Amino acid sequence: MLRAYLDGDVLAERVGDGPVGLIGLHGWGRAGADLATVLDGWSAIAPDLPGFGATPPPPEAWGAADYAGLVGRLIDTTDEVEAPVVLLGHSFGGRVAVCLAAERPDLVRALVLTGVPLLRREGAGRSPFGFRLVKRLHALHLVGDARMERARQQYGSADYNAATGVMRETFVRVVNESYGDQLDAVRCPVALVWGEGDTAAPLWIAQEADRRLHDASLTVVAGGTHDSP
Repeated sequence: MLRAYLDGDVLAERVGDGPVGLIGLHGWGRAGADLATVLDGWSAIAPDLPGFGATPPPPEAWGAADYAGLVGRLIDTTDEVEAPVVLLGHSFGGRVAVCLAAERPDLVRALVLTGVPLLRREGAGRSPFGFRLVKRLHALHLVGDARMERARQQYGSADYNAATGVMRETFVRVVNESYGDQLDAVRCPVALVWGEGDTAAPLWIAQEADRRLHDASLTVVAGGTHDSP
């Protein structure tokens, strides 16, 4: 059932009855309803994070820490939520969960993370030469906006191309973040559940997170992909 929280600013799926001890945080381009099956049997909330599902976009480009601040406010101000809670985060939602656990440990009892791009290898994410060339020419006013947008469509990821306005800016900001400091700061128990064949968040990320976290366990899903856990 979809309900309004934070004075109507955030819409969320409400699953089960009784005090809420579990909050599910969805991946990029998804919504809280996508976690309904996973949360079935629990008393839980799965918000549509700003810019996804039924919740309007943020007022400006946000990073994962900004989204974490909003989830923290939801926990702090919602009477039916009994903190500390367990946070279940898939992909982008896991970025948010780790930021909140690091910043507000009083709100988070434990984390369950799956397919989360928590770390970036040095030099990763460099744009293709063709895109960098068009971007440079655009900055010099030698090519127009239409040519720049065609280059974005050609070289950008599906998620980047699907996003517009402030959500495209948010996407660029988030994918360039890395969360090593946050991982080092987290002290609650963390369950890492990873697809063996995840290409969006490769298994080495989970293995490195498992090594860095204070109290973690890693379960690898044989044959699993980014969405299968």
